[in-house]
Amino acid sequence: MSPGESPPAEWVAGCVAAQAALDAELAGLDDGTARRRSLLPDWSVGHVLTHVARNADSVVWRLEGAARGEVRDQYPGGLEQRRADIEAGAGRPAVELVAEVRASSAAVERVMRELPDAAWNAPSRTARGVVEPSRDAVLSRWREVVVHHGDLGLRPVPIPPGLVAAWLPRELPRLAERTDPAALLAWVIGRAEPPKLAPW
Repeated sequence: MSPGESPPAEWVAGCVAAQAALDAELAGLDDGTARRRSLLPDWSVGHVLTHVARNADSVVWRLEGAARGEVRDQYPGGLEQRRADIEAGAGRPAVELVAEVRASSAAVERVMRELPDAAWNAPSRTARGVVEPSRDAVLSRWREVVVHHGDLGLRPVPIPPGLVAAWLPRELPRLAERTDPAALLAWVIGRAEPPKLAPW
């Protein structure tokens, strides 16, 4: 088995642990908290939880497609459909939101466990049209769960070291696209204050 065909064990374990931590956090969530403003602009806790569930569905969709040799769009209706689904689901009772997050996370865990080895390096397409190995869908899911767990605003959620190690090297080269490159370099070499970055 080549490295590209072996499951990304650390990413899978990190994803499973992040989902379990979120599931535990949601125990006892009430309707008042679900309606509360999250740390994301214009989104309630219900919006964030609906997004986490729809993201899980999209990961299952992508990985099941990879197992069948299909390159599937992450969200079949595109980003507009994604936005509409989040808005439609955000106002549901807390018990429904929590049940859906837990069920969709369990589906992600199942498909990762059952995915054929050869499918881990099969092509898969992100919501923004980028074609990447299917294993990257797991890293993306891990990232989404950790970051959006924190976005709920219920408590601080640290980024695990393994996720930092896998994610940060991918983001560093993109920093110069989000600010003046000269200002960025001046800060890196200790000659200026950190420049303001455009939204991620």
